[in-house]
Amino acid sequence: MSGAALLAAKGALRTGAGLVFLGVPSSLTSVVESAVLEVIAKPLTESKKGFIGLKAYSFICEFSKQVDALILGPGLSRNRETERLIRELIKVLDKPLVVDADALNALSVHLDVLLQRKAEMIITPHPGEFARLLKKSVEEIEKEREKLTLEFARRYKLTVVLKGYGTVVSSAKGEVYVNHTGNPGMATAGMGDVLSGMIGSLLARGFSCFEAAKLGVYLHGLAGDLSAQEKGEEGMIASDLIEMIPEAIKKEMNRH
Repeated sequence: MSGAALLAAKGALRTGAGLVFLGVPSSLTSVVESAVLEVIAKPLTESKKGFIGLKAYSFICEFSKQVDALILGPGLSRNRETERLIRELIKVLDKPLVVDADALNALSVHLDVLLQRKAEMIITPHPGEFARLLKKSVEEIEKEREKLTLEFARRYKLTVVLKGYGTVVSSAKGEVYVNHTGNPGMATAGMGDVLSGMIGSLLARGFSCFEAAKLGVYLHGLAGDLSAQEKGEEGMIASDLIEMIPEAIKKEMNRH
């Protein structure tokens, strides 16, 4: 799903990342370059079916040395070879990581990979993805959002962002933040991809995992609120929110 990857990349750009590279199957390079001029596409070796394959492993590892933070997940698919690639990368990458979407699905039956990693990490599941990670129902997740995110953060020594109404951010140190920006109009496709891009951008700018997650979630919701004021909640889409990110940042800076 190239749209998900592009939304994450645009979210990162609008949150202040100086350079954004987007790794995609080589056959999609021209699609990415024509869709967002400011994103630098990196063609990756793909499998026969057109997914990013294991042969991309060495290039990704080598190229990661040139960047400050990495985002894994948006648009990657549930292809088995791609999922195996994700798990192998998480074991060896040593730059701060945001893990979202299909990268979380790749971990759902391999949580041991989280304990083998080298990098600081933020995961950004929605309730369905978190339910798969914990082998619980969505209803159980929603009943104990703060408790379950905090337990997971401590157990695997990472930062958890559980999306949804009152997004919860929990750290390995026991810190918990509940966000109060945002609105029901944000419950549409692509909003989570934008958030992962925003958080990744803040990581690249030097924020700690917990601070990047808190600020990213807050600004994401604020941009959604500003977009709703302009367009209304009913027809708002992820691209509308992206355009309001600079305004949200400016408003927050003026507040301080």
